[in-house]
Amino acid sequence: MRRGLALLVATSIVCIAVPSVVTSASAQNVPIPKPAPRARDRVQMSASDQQKAPMTTGATSATPPDPVIPDPRRNLPASIFSSFDANQKAQAAKVSAYLSSLQTLVGNFVQVGPDGSKTKGDFYIQKPGKVRFEYEAPSPIDIIADGSSVAVRDRKLATQDIYPLSQTPLRYLLSDRIDLMKDTNVVSVTADDLFVSVTIEEKQALIGTSRLMLMVGAKDGQLKQWTVTDPQGYDTTVAVYNLDTSRKVDPGLFKIDFTNYGTPPG
Repeated sequence: MRRGLALLVATSIVCIAVPSVVTSASAQNVPIPKPAPRARDRVQMSASDQQKAPMTTGATSATPPDPVIPDPRRNLPASIFSSFDANQKAQAAKVSAYLSSLQTLVGNFVQVGPDGSKTKGDFYIQKPGKVRFEYEAPSPIDIIADGSSVAVRDRKLATQDIYPLSQTPLRYLLSDRIDLMKDTNVVSVTADDLFVSVTIEEKQALIGTSRLMLMVGAKDGQLKQWTVTDPQGYDTTVAVYNLDTSRKVDPGLFKIDFTNYGTPPG
């Protein structure tokens, strides 16, 4: 374990840093945040905070949101989610339609790691399959997906770790079209006055069970944040704001540089 993943994503999402820790380049799973004590205060986002981060088509600046830290008690056995009613299916369908409608998305993010550390940065999405997360100093980390691979790059060390995009939660945010109820293992759909939340579970034989919780605004239907829960039960949450769906993105942002950035030995 050497450096931190800060996610996409997530990776996002697109999660995506006083960084969390990633595994070596030989690993074939999502980089796992460094474990930390689970006990922490739950941060609530007020309705007024939500109004500060609408979907925009320009460069309007908004105050960074405080990510809503999920209640650890939500991680109950998946067997309790044996069926979904019509309202839950409709909510999941709306989230699916929204994610499928996005082709480009540019904005800012705030990430909270499993140890409570908070970092900020910029992100760029070009569907299908491409994303870039740039973390503000002092973090030296960039995360780049080129459509097939994800590189977690350390600018200071000039090294990077490479992972298959197909094995990271980022792919759900970056899919050209997605039906969450059909294409993923949805274990929970909930809604309140602020958010519609859809939780996806993944089971991998070698690394265990992980979850991705996507949260969109209940009123505006726009992406607000996601939380990746690793197999050890630790959360990395990414909240997004200043979203722009009209900005053209330079394709060069999504190129993984294998020449100037080496891959450290495992």
